[in-house]
Amino acid sequence: MNFYSIRHLTRFRYQRPVSESIMETRMHPRSDQSQRCLSFSLSVSPRCRVFSYRDHHGNNVQHFDIPGEHDQLVIIAESLVEQQIEMDVPAFLAPDAWAALDAMVHEGDYGEMLLPSTFAQPTPALMALAHELNVVRRDDPLMVVHELNKRIYEYFEYVPRSTRVDSPIDEAIASRQGVCQDFAHTMIALLRHVGIPARYVSGYLYRGREDHDRSTPDSSHAWVEVLLPHLNWVGFDPTNDLIAYNRHIRTAVGRDYSDVPPTHGIFRGKTESELYVAVHVEASMEPPALDRKLPIPDDWSVLVERAQQPPDRPLSVTDVQQMQQQQ
Repeated sequence: MNFYSIRHLTRFRYQRPVSESIMETRMHPRSDQSQRCLSFSLSVSPRCRVFSYRDHHGNNVQHFDIPGEHDQLVIIAESLVEQQIEMDVPAFLAPDAWAALDAMVHEGDYGEMLLPSTFAQPTPALMALAHELNVVRRDDPLMVVHELNKRIYEYFEYVPRSTRVDSPIDEAIASRQGVCQDFAHTMIALLRHVGIPARYVSGYLYRGREDHDRSTPDSSHAWVEVLLPHLNWVGFDPTNDLIAYNRHIRTAVGRDYSDVPPTHGIFRGKTESELYVAVHVEASMEPPALDRKLPIPDDWSVLVERAQQPPDRPLSVTDVQQMQQQQ
């Protein structure tokens, strides 16, 4: 059994004050399968009342409204998660696995995870990649997924900031480089192409001293879950060519990134925003006290302190107000 303490800080800084921020967050880890969230807190500055609900994918969602003027928004999510050690995933399934998978799909409600979605489209570039990687129904579904997980890892170079959160997969396919989001979207689209239900997972990846993951350690992470007969949903991390368990902490699942961004909202004002994100994950074999707080790095303390101070210049509401996207 493993225990993980997670702190996820997000800061939006505005060049000019905004008069209102409305925000939705998906940072509360899920409690399902072999994972259980023991505690969660969300701190927001400027202070406000935070509400919660569950979306239709079963994700925990927090939302809030800050109606007063502010030139910075700081969100700190803190979680304590317990994970059971999972059994190893086999290398292959029974010879009738394709038929068993088709029966599961026919009898279950998995249509959303088979159809094209916003960031997982069967574009000509994706179809060409499917041909290059020989993504067809052969062997058994699990063998295809294992091989595809490795082939995508080898095909793409991991390059931070090489794509945007709204980049289509064609950009990553053309340049052969991207971030975890691009790896996951490409794999999802290829799996759906051959009739294997696949969904996007957002969360965190713990990196120990012996681990050599190529994803960025101080940010959130994304990977894929695949529906397989006899195994149910199984996680695969094409960014690092891993089976996603034990070190992977699941926050939200959906068709693709558009369903599960950690923060998604709007602000009222005519200005530009600057986003800063930092993530810290600690692991332990024994459960830490539920009221234990992770040590806060100096720069985070300063951020929160400054966010709670009154502005150092007079503020005025802009005459022309517009709604702008922030995520």
